[in-house]
Amino acid sequence: MNDVVVYAKHYCPYCARAKSLLRDKGVAFKEIEVAFDHDLQSEMIARSGRRTVPQIFIDGRHIGGYDDLAALNKSGGLDEILIAGRITSKAA
Repeated sequence: MNDVVVYAKHYCPYCARAKSLLRDKGVAFKEIEVAFDHDLQSEMIARSGRRTVPQIFIDGRHIGGYDDLAALNKSGGLDEILIAGRITSKAA
């Protein structure tokens, strides 16, 4: 099973789109709300090098924001990453 983390703010439309795309693919994810938590926002910036939300990680790999996730999905790369993670998890 893939470890998917989405750093988000509850009022962010791009965050909502990213979460919707992941849900549509049947991907469970952990959402980390950073709107009111400076420490979590600092953690997100340290991990991603970016200040904007959402910031998405799959199995520790930084995917980027919504536009990056959508482009990866459109190219078929998202399915490849998700499938590889499922195979690795089952084999372990």
